[in-house]
Formats: sequence, C-alpha cells, structure tokens
Amino acid sequence: MTARRIFGVETEYGITCAAPPPAAGAAPHPPVSADDAARYLFRKVVQWGRSSNVFLRNGARLYLDVGSHPEYATAECDDVRQLVANDRAGEAILDRMVEEANALLEQEGVAGTIHLFKNNLDSAGNSFGCHENYLVRRRRDFQAMGDALVPFFITRQILTGAGHLRPRAGGGATYAFSQRADQMWDAMSSATTRSRPIINTRDEPHGDADLYRRMHVIVGDSSVAETTTMLKVGMTDLLLGMLEDGVRVRDLALAEPMRAIREISHDTTATLPVELTSGRRMSALAIQEEFLARVTGYLDAEGLTAELTAVQRRVLELWERGLRALREQDPTLVDTELDWAIKGRLIERYRARHTLALDDPRVARLSLAYHDISPTRGLATSLARRGLMARLTTDEEVAAAVETPPATTRARLRGEFVARAQERRRDVTVDWVHLKINDAAQRTVVLKDPFAPVDERVDALMAALQR
Repeated sequence: MTARRIFGVETEYGITCAAPPPAAGAAPHPPVSADDAARYLFRKVVQWGRSSNVFLRNGARLYLDVGSHPEYATAECDDVRQLVANDRAGEAILDRMVEEANALLEQEGVAGTIHLFKNNLDSAGNSFGCHENYLVRRRRDFQAMGDALVPFFITRQILTGAGHLRPRAGGGATYAFSQRADQMWDAMSSATTRSRPIINTRDEPHGDADLYRRMHVIVGDSSVAETTTMLKVGMTDLLLGMLEDGVRVRDLALAEPMRAIREISHDTTATLPVELTSGRRMSALAIQEEFLARVTGYLDAEGLTAELTAVQRRVLELWERGLRALREQDPTLVDTELDWAIKGRLIERYRARHTLALDDPRVARLSLAYHDISPTRGLATSLARRGLMARLTTDEEVAAAVETPPATTRARLRGEFVARAQERRRDVTVDWVHLKINDAAQRTVVLKDPFAPVDERVDALMAALQR
C-alpha cells in the first residue's frame, strides 16, 4: 500500500520512588511522593525549558500530565518501524532522566530510587493511558468509521493486551488480557478523563482541518514488546485504509460494548461469545478472524498485496499467527512477540519454580518489573538479549531517534527549529503546528501539512534565529 499515514503514540508512565529498607533498629525512611518524584524527574527539563511541557530536538513532546504522570508523545511518523523506534526513544530519554533524578536524590541525601513503568494501572487502581493517533482524511462518515472500529478495538486486546493480574473480589487473582479494559466507560466521546472513551472524537487534527481529522484512540494498553506495538499500530493502519476506501463494516457492531470489553479481557481463551446488535453471538477470536479476513480480502481484491511493505507483511503474518495461537490454545506460537504471552510465560515459570499463587506479592513484583523501563532494573532488555523478546528495530535506530526527528514528516522542521533555538539561546514557542520566535517581531510559521519535511518559511525563520 503506497498511501502514507501519519502516526503518533502518547504514553503516560507510572512513577514511584521506592525507599530502601531501614538499618536494623532504625526508623523507616520518609516516603517520597509521586509528586515529589516527578519534580526531581523534571528538574533539569524545567531549568533549560522553563516549563515541564517542552518539545525536544527529535520533534517529540515531553510533559508532566495530570496525576504526576510523565508523558512522552512521539513526533509525527509516517512508517510503523519509524514509529516503534521513536516510541522506544521516549523510553531511552525518560530512563536517562530517571538516572539523573536518582543522582539528585543521592546528592541531597534523600533515600529512594525512582522507577518509571510503561504500564496502565497502579496499586491504588488509578489508570493512565497509551493513546494512538492516526491521521485520516476528513470525511462526512467519521462517525461510521468510528462505529466500525469500536468492535475492532474491543477485540484487538486478545492480541495486543499487555497482560494483567486481576484481583478477585473475594480473594485470589486471575490473568486477563488487558490492564486498560476495565477502565473504559464509553465507546466514542469528546471527553477524555470523565467518560474515558475508546475513541476520543474531539476534532483536533493538528493539521489542515479542511483535509484531515485525527483518529485519537485511547483504549490500548502500553506495549513493552516492539512487535506488540508494531502489530497494534500496523493492523489498525491496514483496517483504516480499507475503511477510507469506502468498505463498510456494520455487521460486527456489539450490542453492549462496555460489557463486552470487560468480558473479553477476562476470558483468556478468547472464545466467550458476546452479543452483536444483529442478535448474533460471536467470540472475540471469531470477530478478529473476520476483521483479518476482510482486510486480506480487500488487499487481494484491490491488487494491493504486492505493494505491502516488509513490516506490513510481518503485521499480517503475526495477526494470523496470534489468532491461531488462541484458536489452538498454544501461546508458545507468540510468546516472544505479544506482551500478554511473554509476561504470562514469565509468571507461570516463576510460579512453578517457587510454588506461588497468582496473587502472591512476589508475582505482582515480577509483573511490575516487566514494565520497568530501566535496562538494569526492568526485564525487557534482558529478555531481548536472551532471545525471549523479539525486536523490530536496532539499538542504533533507537539511539538515532533520541537525537534526530523523523526526516520525512513535519517533525523534521520542528526538531531542527528547537535545536537551532537551543544552540542560539533564543526564546521560542513551539507546538505541533506553530513555530514562533518570541522577539519584537513575533515571527510565526504555521505548519498545516504534517507530511511536509521542508518549508522555505521555516528556513527563513531559522536564519532569523542565527541573527
């Protein structure tokens, strides 16, 4: 498929500061709150950016969200592999901030170690999200597109869920697909925190509003494995391409979406039937198999299969194999690629080795360590090194994405403008669309085309920064 699309991922991270055990006979160390830990984390950012909400040289946005959650929004990407590298770059940037913040704690004699977690739920039950953004062409049938996507997103969790240790009301625990499913309250809404919808319909395209809309997806779990991120975004992109081409999907609508999203998450066989608005009953597995069949059928019918990129082919193969793993109840088919299966394998081997119940605190600690972004304290780096977690990108690609914006989108203009302003120590204002020099002339460039990596107006603006 040759049509380009702009992608972005916004990840809110969980934060805590763990105090070391006190010496024998000593009083416990005073706790460091999440608010205080976040202030240490962003201290250097505030020093150079005069704010906890900044744009970086790689075109991304870094800020402190409500509830003291550090959030990283990738720059605009037009390729799934590029997006995965930029998402991983966010982890690297935040991990470096963690190390600097922990050094500050030590310098000031504060006992504790800050941890950041790429997950969606804390021990108090508070939820924080991972939002996906897909640029779509502005059409009158946006609502119809959203209606078609809701059952897809609700059932997608059987492949792309992060895995969740779900406490039972009467004690004990079960393993579920998704950390996020129990926290959603609406199918489509313009609200975010109040109703927490699957799709946020607020019309904020960050581009030319006559041409584009942004499909803002709130329902997904934060992905640790690169291949899970690849599948999550890649399968959605392929389906969006089909829907934008006018193919209708009305017969898979769910009668009770919010009930279905919870029931599907809790049923790790993926075979529990849920009711459709037509009165039929289908399992999440059957619904996803139907979506896959329609996407592949569309690609074949339109002669687009030959145009697929290597990553798109890998997405389709993993989509099919993930569903086969569920159909055959054989998670070993995907237990190096899909988070719920990777984490489930870790937990079950650990439980068997130590004869532990699923609700044992040691199992919960292992589950949390899976999401720790630190290469030394978390598990992902070690798993990847041992061949137990697949990669899509290379370390070199991620390191490049830490410093350099995507070269093929508007992010290149923003990143270079930010870098030039920092080098010249100039006061500027930047957002997704605007670049402004804060001087007497108040020169501003509005960038409405997210696909454009070059612009003569920005060249002139950067020349003005030099002066």
